[in-house]
Amino acid sequence: MTSAPRATAVLTRAGRLTEPGLRTALDMLPAPLDRMANYHFGWCDAEGNTTDTGWGKGLRAGLTTAAAEACGAAPEAAAPMAVAIELLHNFSLVHDDVLDTDHIRRGRPTIWARWGVPAAICLGDALHAGGIQVLVRELPGDHAAAAVARLESVVVELSWGQYTDCAFDGRTAVKVSEYLAMTAGKTGALMGAACALGAASAEADPATVAAFDAFGSTLGLAFQVVDDLLGVWGDPTVTGKAAGNDLIARKWSYPVAAALESGTTAARELSRLYHSDTTITSAGAARIAALMSDAGIDRQARRFAAQQAETAIAALPDHVIADDLIALTELVVRRDR
Repeated sequence: MTSAPRATAVLTRAGRLTEPGLRTALDMLPAPLDRMANYHFGWCDAEGNTTDTGWGKGLRAGLTTAAAEACGAAPEAAAPMAVAIELLHNFSLVHDDVLDTDHIRRGRPTIWARWGVPAAICLGDALHAGGIQVLVRELPGDHAAAAVARLESVVVELSWGQYTDCAFDGRTAVKVSEYLAMTAGKTGALMGAACALGAASAEADPATVAAFDAFGSTLGLAFQVVDDLLGVWGDPTVTGKAAGNDLIARKWSYPVAAALESGTTAARELSRLYHSDTTITSAGAARIAALMSDAGIDRQARRFAAQQAETAIAALPDHVIADDLIALTELVVRRDR
């Protein structure tokens, strides 16, 4: 099986394993948080009528179950971990939409845009708690305690990364190295934990678990850089998000930081546009995207993401069966949404 169909099969299987647990966790929330949560996951509309618009890629669940299988366990062994990981990931998405004032996710209004900021903050907190409750309910005592401790340490890293991302706002310069350090917390930490907990569910030794953590954390850097690329050059009909929003909001991303470090003529004009006091329109964002493309930033970013993917794969131990994880890695680098 080639990498793309294999990756699709891995994610489909992970979805089948985790969706029942996710639905149960959401339905256990008190009203109206349960309806808001099901709306966020695409399982109902704003009025509570059943829909099935999809709950995202399920990449982290796929990584968790694939890591368990790579270490010799059945993927079902990692299902509680995968459910908890996806709930924590979605808690971060709900809060991230508030902080970035994003109005659209997966082609629909975000939680805060539909119900307001206080409701979105409360729902994010509830999804966080729900993920921890899954581990406590589903895992034996010692295993639950270890998994909870691991995930809560990740929430601290994720929160630091999100804070740092927000602290970049208004700065006239952010180094690529600073941006990547932020990304390691905001994105890499949870992917690392997904892979580490998957390996731990197979009772892998500590060195193997650490190697899977390194794999996932490094893959997280590749994922975020590709995400940044799609935010600038992606097709809104495919990504479900308006292109150029981060540029209009003057958010820092890998392409922007790399462009402003490039020292090219295009970079100087980009700096003038990006740091002017005038509002950046959709046309202005398209102009900035064209300038970055002229400077080769899109190609540079693609190369960097591919390099991180190679580094991630190299971190995997030789004794594990990594075909599914390699397929997921290739999907991360080549995705268009």
